[in-house]
Amino acid sequence: MHGGAGTIRRSDLDAERENSYREKLTEALVAGSGVLKKNGSALDAVEMAVRFLEDCPLFNAGRGSVFAHDGRQEMDAAIMCGRTLNAGAVALIPSVRNPVTLARRILEHSPHVFLAAEGALEFARSQGVELEASDYFFDQFRYDQWQSALRQNAIFIDHSSDKYGTVGAVALDRHGNLAAATSTGGVTNKRFGRIGDSPLVGSGTYANNLTCAVSCTGYGEYFIRGVVAYDLSCLMEYAGLNLNEAARKVIWEKQLALGGDGGLIAVDAQGGIVLEFNSEGMYRAWEQEGAAPQTAIFREG
Repeated sequence: MHGGAGTIRRSDLDAERENSYREKLTEALVAGSGVLKKNGSALDAVEMAVRFLEDCPLFNAGRGSVFAHDGRQEMDAAIMCGRTLNAGAVALIPSVRNPVTLARRILEHSPHVFLAAEGALEFARSQGVELEASDYFFDQFRYDQWQSALRQNAIFIDHSSDKYGTVGAVALDRHGNLAAATSTGGVTNKRFGRIGDSPLVGSGTYANNLTCAVSCTGYGEYFIRGVVAYDLSCLMEYAGLNLNEAARKVIWEKQLALGGDGGLIAVDAQGGIVLEFNSEGMYRAWEQEGAAPQTAIFREG
């Protein structure tokens, strides 16, 4: 799982803040992997892990989402099942406590894949999805960040700030099924209904039992142009690359050629994992059967 990638310098995090991020990543990882250890599905596991991070104000998703230009949160999320290729996605929604759960409801209870804005909120109400008042999403740091963006008439990519970032999870369960989920609050002071890569199936989120499950994080416009998540799967299915080779190609060759920075996490059908990024850091955590949970923030080695 990941909590965002970008300009994350050791000098920007004191020991207390670093420990806070690592603790929350570990708790979310334990929650998700706990589902798998009880013979639960990969789909349930990724939803559980992402829900946990959406409830944590440290990350730009759910409760910690940044402010859009009009002072509201406009959240995006997607979830995908590798066994069926069914997916659910949502964009530009306020008020929903856990956008990933709304995406899951779309996957299971709607004939559609992608709902947005007021229509998505109407569907959320019809499904009894938990809603929150605006003060639930208020965070002083996020508010100050928004005010600064307003003064500069700019948008801020969250990955360059003291709080990061888009969250995501991938999993392989004991039945051999893969799943992926991604959730984000987008960019500070965004306007005109801007949507990033996170809720776009194939760009920021993708899962296919034949290949892998992928969740991306970074500058969304470039991940959309590169159709990164599906491209990784295609490199495995059609070009015969393994997971590591495919991940390095899309992140270090294709994304850099476009001018994009960020990263991805992925797991393949054999249980291999990659956590690849071309930025200075990526909040990440992982666990494989028989091994202890691990977390990392900066580039190791």
